Amino acid sequence: MERPESLNPREELILQAVVHCYVTTAEPVGSRVIVRRFGLELSPATVRNVMADLEEAGYLQQVHTSSGRVPTDRGYRYYVDYLMRVQELTLTERSRIDRELSARLDDADDVMRQTSQLLALVTHQTGMVQAPDESDARLQHIEVTTISPARAAVLLVDSFGRVHTVMAPLDDTLRAEEMSKLTSFLNEHLRGTTFDQLAIKIHDAAREFIDERRHVAESALHLLDLLPLGRRGQLYLEGASQLFEQPEFRDVDKAREVFGVLDERDRLIELLRARMHEKEAAGASVVIGSESHDPGLKEISVVASPYRVGDEPVGVLGVLGPRRMQYSKLTAIVDYTAGMLGRFLTRLAG
Repeated sequence: MERPESLNPREELILQAVVHCYVTTAEPVGSRVIVRRFGLELSPATVRNVMADLEEAGYLQQVHTSSGRVPTDRGYRYYVDYLMRVQELTLTERSRIDRELSARLDDADDVMRQTSQLLALVTHQTGMVQAPDESDARLQHIEVTTISPARAAVLLVDSFGRVHTVMAPLDDTLRAEEMSKLTSFLNEHLRGTTFDQLAIKIHDAAREFIDERRHVAESALHLLDLLPLGRRGQLYLEGASQLFEQPEFRDVDKAREVFGVLDERDRLIELLRARMHEKEAAGASVVIGSESHDPGLKEISVVASPYRVGDEPVGVLGVLGPRRMQYSKLTAIVDYTAGMLGRFLTRLAG
């Protein structure tokens, strides 16, 4: 990515040093600390002047008059886009992610839930996995079984390897002996259909029959109308308590704002879905503080990456934490985990 002309090499060096120090210590960074820690052949006065220029340009800010400086959202953005080198995961780190996900390979929902737990454990941040929307899933198999004279259990397997079990009231006209016919009819006409098109497909099929099969088609339509299909993908979120252990959230008002966002998960889902559409081909992306345009997220950052089933991006995973995050390390973890999750789900769907 081509860099803006606004910062010269010395300014970039000082900005990078401030980001690294602040990420590590959570304390405002002074010029003497930078000279001492990075062994710069610059005087503290020179570094102080450069930091003042960076503050005037909007890349740093001074929290208190007598304190050092911390990065602004603009400073973090410049660092992430132009100065950051994504760290490579070690063989041990890769093996741990592979092993943890493989342990839950038999069920797609368990794999996604385990992935959010794993992200929280490995990164010490809040791990998130947005499951695929049901409306995007295709039906692989459906089974209808009588539970009582008035109720049936409907089991659906989708193209993402997920199993949905739903209880539904039975139509009075549907006899128990017709269950096998109903199951066969549903699989014959609906296999490969997206969930949001199931009712339309059955409507079309019902119009074609004038015999006994029409009754079965109408029963199938009645049953599908009762199922809560087409829901938006849920959000698996783990490790939220770790967020409030960070120094940034000792302030009660800041913690309350963030807690409100975590409690209203639709806001996070919207943010993650935006990452999937905007950065679909570019791997992990970073949303820093105010860039989310959500007041409740102004104190946090999100590192997110889409995962794919086959060649199609179907959901997003990532980590949420304070703006003071190790972006270079987290980007590598999120990218690698997204690739592994996509491969596991593709295998399950097959």
